[in-house]
Amino acid sequence: MPGSPRRVLIVGYSNAEMLDIAGPGDVLDAATKLGGKPGYEIMLASVDGRGIRCESGLVLQAQHRLDQVTGELDTLIVAGGTGHEAAAADPRVVIHVRRLAQQSRRVASVCTGATVLAACGLLNGRRATTHWRFANRLATNYPQVNVDPVPLYVRDGNVYTAAGVTSGIDLTLAFVEEDHGPSLAREVARMLVTYLQRPGNQAQVSMFLSGPPPENRLVRDITAYVGEHLAGDLGTTVLAERAGISTRQLTRLFDAHLSTTPSRYVRAARTENAAKLLCGTELPLTSIARRCGFGSTETLRQAFLDHFDTPPSAYRRVHLRQAFG
Repeated sequence: MPGSPRRVLIVGYSNAEMLDIAGPGDVLDAATKLGGKPGYEIMLASVDGRGIRCESGLVLQAQHRLDQVTGELDTLIVAGGTGHEAAAADPRVVIHVRRLAQQSRRVASVCTGATVLAACGLLNGRRATTHWRFANRLATNYPQVNVDPVPLYVRDGNVYTAAGVTSGIDLTLAFVEEDHGPSLAREVARMLVTYLQRPGNQAQVSMFLSGPPPENRLVRDITAYVGEHLAGDLGTTVLAERAGISTRQLTRLFDAHLSTTPSRYVRAARTENAAKLLCGTELPLTSIARRCGFGSTETLRQAFLDHFDTPPSAYRRVHLRQAFG
């Protein structure tokens, strides 16, 4: 009926991540309270209708049993959590999530909830993401899925997958923007004291935060040098000479300790530093390209497209909008 609330079903299970449930639920509730019309009717279901014991030990009371949910849904969201593989192996979960997906305008997972969607065959032939720690496992167990571990969230048709935890909030803010426009999404973000959603193609983990410093002293020294001399000549030959080893040995060390090549590391370091300057300064692109060691703004643009799947001008525009509303 016109004006009827949009029915949203969140599916939980034993050892689900509470934020994967509460995050999307609170975003949609805030959108309704702030005047989104039609609003959202949010429901929580478990396979047996009983309470969902989350990873933290806290229990959420389900309102419905999966097999009792009928009728059309606006959005179906499957939460993630350490219980994701057990949920994906439960035929009752698979049967009813697959059934409910057919009755839903859009289907989504947060974090390892992608495993459940994959078990239902809902990700076959689609690009999808999940938490970066579980991406390889998802790709191995479900080779029909094109797993991309980099983005915060991915849309492929009417199926959405989010990387995990807070990215579920980003994805749900994107739903609000789709349904009601950017103004309401911005108001929801302000109410929740969060960003007006980070773009889905933003990387889950910066290369500078993805792990501890390299254990190898030479690699550690060279990466530190790179970070301090981004505008200089950082060719593999130059770096190898600085380390006092052959280019072949330097490449082997980077592969062993960073799983990349020296040239790719340098390009990524320059691109991420450029991203910081785009968001934190008003420097023109020509100055940022020069400071970060790119030969031209076109070289910077191509690096951004490869690394962030978006041009630098659009990246700056989105992040400034997030920062200043």
